[in-house]
Parts: sequence; C-alpha cells; structure tokens
Amino acid sequence: MYNTPQKLSAEFFGTFALVFFGVGALCANEFLHGSGSGVLGAALAEGLAVAILFTALGRISGGHFNPAVTIGFWVTKRIGTLEVLGYWIAQFLGAIAAAYLLRWIIPDDTWTRALGGTPTLVADFTRLPAMVLEAILTFFLVLIFFSATPNPDGEISSLAGWAIGLAYTAGILVASPFTGGALNPARAFGPALASSHWNNHGVYWVGPLAGGFLAGLLYDAIFAKK
Repeated sequence: MYNTPQKLSAEFFGTFALVFFGVGALCANEFLHGSGSGVLGAALAEGLAVAILFTALGRISGGHFNPAVTIGFWVTKRIGTLEVLGYWIAQFLGAIAAAYLLRWIIPDDTWTRALGGTPTLVADFTRLPAMVLEAILTFFLVLIFFSATPNPDGEISSLAGWAIGLAYTAGILVASPFTGGALNPARAFGPALASSHWNNHGVYWVGPLAGGFLAGLLYDAIFAKK
C-alpha cells in the first residue's frame, strides 16, 4: 500500500505533465506562427503524457490527474471527502507549477499570443453549449477511466493508460476548435492563473465536473459488478 504523500505526489506530477506537455505543444505551435503540429499535436502531446504518466504512476494514486475523475470516484464512494480535497490540491498545484514554469521558459510574445495555453471559447460559441460539450466529452473520458481500471486490488492493465490517453486525445480534437478542449478544471486553472486570462472560466469547472459526476453514477448503476 502507498501512503498519502506518495499518492499526492503522483497526482501532482501526473497533472504537471498533462499541463506542461499540452500547453507546451500549443505554445510551440504559436511560436511557429501556426505552422507546427496544431490541434493534433497538442491533443497527442496531452494524450501521450496522460498515457505514459498513468502507466508509470497509476498504481500509486489511481492516476486521476483530473478533478473530474476524482469527483467521479467521490460520488461512487470509492474515496472519501478528505482524500478528494487532497487530490484536488495536488492536481491544482501541479497545473499551476507547470504553467508558471512554461511562462518562464516560453518567450514572452509567444506566451502572450497563446494566452498561456488557456482554453478559450471561439466567437459565437456561447457558454451553455460550451459547458455541454465539455461535459459530454469528459463524461466519456471518465466512463472510459472507470471501465479501464476496474480492479479494486490495484492491479491495472498495461493498456489502461493508453485507452485513457486516447480518450483525452479524441476529446481534445473535438473540443479544441470550440472551447479549447480542457476536459479538466486543473488544465484550465493553471494556465489561466499564469496568464491572467479568466474569460468564461466557469465553463471549464461546471462542464467537466458535471460530466465526471454523471459518468461515475452511470458506471456504478449500469456496469459495475454487483
């Protein structure tokens, strides 16, 4: 069994990697004035980061790296309220550390043009459709997370991380042109804090957390072994 500091450290580093690679890819594309890998590159960078870090650290903390996943575990009573708070603090600190480190590394003009990788809504895409889109995609992400990691004794399939990473990639590819494709409140919060860009920020809390909450309830109601 792993202790609480080990679990929280795993959540910190996993969320750090998710934000660092995802936002870093967006900033790299902006540095190249859009001639880089674009949305596909950012989606793959974040998905691969999640897949690799989950494979490495998932056995320690469960590899949530996302408050929306954690709330799904909370509503199904897999973890308690105090543990949720600890996970959330570790996840948000990881996202903040990654964003501020990137801000220090990335040239200022590139960072400013990219809004620090903060997800943002495109013109004429309003908050309600944005929240629904983020909720639906996070719903499937968390549903896949529950389905890929069903074993309560901590033994996780070697392919689980790749299923989860691909779920992130697919979701970001769909959402990125419209909402920026956060699917994760921590992914939105760290860059927003580092860049002071808070437009429509509530979308990236309400949508993903609602999607994760509903996915946990549905999985336990329909698919969990009784």
